[in-house]
Amino acid sequence: MTETTSVDAPCDAVAIVDEIHRLCAALQRAELSALTDAQVEYVAAETERARNRLAFAGDQQVVEVAARDLPRKTGRRNVLAYMHDVLRMTRPGRRRTRVQAIATFTDLTGQPLQPENPTLAAAFADGRVGPDHVHAVMDVLDQIPAAIAHDVTAAAERTMAEYATWMTPPEIERAGARLLAHLDPDGVLTDLEDRRRRRKLWINRQRADGTSKLTATLTPELRARLATFLDVWARPGMNNPDDPDSPTGAIQDADPERLEAAAQRDLRTPAQIQHDALNALLQAVFDDGLLGKTHRGLPIQLIVKADLADLQRAAGLAATADGTLIDIEGLISMAGRVEPWLAIFVDATAAPLYLGRGKRLASMEQRLASFARPGGDSCSAPGCDVPATRVEMHHAHTDWGDGGGTDIDNLAPACTRHHHMIGNRPGDYTTRMIGSGPDAGRCTWQLNTAPGTPPRRPRINRKPDIGHRFRHILTETRNNIHPTPEPHGHPEPGPPDDPPRPPRFHYTDLQHATPAELALYAALLDHAYPN
Repeated sequence: MTETTSVDAPCDAVAIVDEIHRLCAALQRAELSALTDAQVEYVAAETERARNRLAFAGDQQVVEVAARDLPRKTGRRNVLAYMHDVLRMTRPGRRRTRVQAIATFTDLTGQPLQPENPTLAAAFADGRVGPDHVHAVMDVLDQIPAAIAHDVTAAAERTMAEYATWMTPPEIERAGARLLAHLDPDGVLTDLEDRRRRRKLWINRQRADGTSKLTATLTPELRARLATFLDVWARPGMNNPDDPDSPTGAIQDADPERLEAAAQRDLRTPAQIQHDALNALLQAVFDDGLLGKTHRGLPIQLIVKADLADLQRAAGLAATADGTLIDIEGLISMAGRVEPWLAIFVDATAAPLYLGRGKRLASMEQRLASFARPGGDSCSAPGCDVPATRVEMHHAHTDWGDGGGTDIDNLAPACTRHHHMIGNRPGDYTTRMIGSGPDAGRCTWQLNTAPGTPPRRPRINRKPDIGHRFRHILTETRNNIHPTPEPHGHPEPGPPDDPPRPPRFHYTDLQHATPAELALYAALLDHAYPN
């Protein structure tokens, strides 16, 4: 039985999506062992093609979301927030860039406009290229100088889209380099504006071992300055953190005999030498105070917080105010070069943390106390990971305009974007400070809904809690694997916890110290750290 439908008739997209889910479930249950090798290859290849076509359809649906203003209707400020919160896209900014390049938009009269990259869009819609291929082609096209004529640019787009149908993304990048060489073999068409447009420097997220990649595209001026710096500071034997006798600073200031001896002991690679030179330069910048005294109310120093239990066993991780995680071993080795701050909670603190209506902006002591609290590592908005060095202090429970005081129990960290999203309108956030319980001192964020609609549940940013949550689950897991024996029996040895470590330093608990003891320890700290 066949059914004919006019090509102009609207499709029931909801029914189509339901059918796609049904077919996906059937495909997941399909038995592949009975197929021939050729059939397995066909099924695998066509499944990838179908995924690409669905991705193209999803990009076109983002256009419809924006055209209907669904972000505002659902309480989001923009389409990026909608893509992140509702559609749960991992990199909405990158996805929107792709949508702008291959999706079909409409003009003011409702007529469809040709995609920015029409050949690439057609290949994507047919499933012959995937999202990674599209981004690889877009990266190549973005490098075409602005002075290139439009017809040459259009031909380049067609060429790269054709090659993308049978190349992998890395191969597309290499082919694009050859194409760019043909477009501008002498490099004379690339002007200052092109170089400024492409400049970037990005610190990527920390990996599991704590290291991070640095991605950069440097202008000729910055490259020349960096190369000159490395010639002076990045020499064998110089600025070696593993060698206490290694000279620091520039090579001209080093003792020749001491430098020669340090160079003989230096086993670092050239890349490691350059890394250590940049680290030494930034250390010198911090020590000289060239960055100023404060930034967003925090002192421009390395500000770190760690759990007392981790410090006692010299293991675990500490968090800096900029969101970097440092292992406790590394923190201890740095302890002699940082200025100590004492945070006392629950009972009292000598710092003025309650300013009332006398001052609107949070003080440095309040910023430090906020960072030291649970969840103070980053913006308090749920899911946000903007670090403490880039946040503002928000009057969370009672706004300043409503008579709220600048007190520590009324302040919560909020990045600029989320701070501007607080208000009374639908789509804004209402914030409250928790006064008691395990989350005391933390801030809840509740999205305001339109009148007559169900209210949203207040939420807390749980991202900073993952370390504590993991340790709790680890304890439960160990207890399940090795349960506690019955009282009448002899206790059996359970799995060893973290191996004992020798004490690395002495600590003193000042939480219940008398005023005389506080004065004594303050004098000792001033003597040990005169700066």
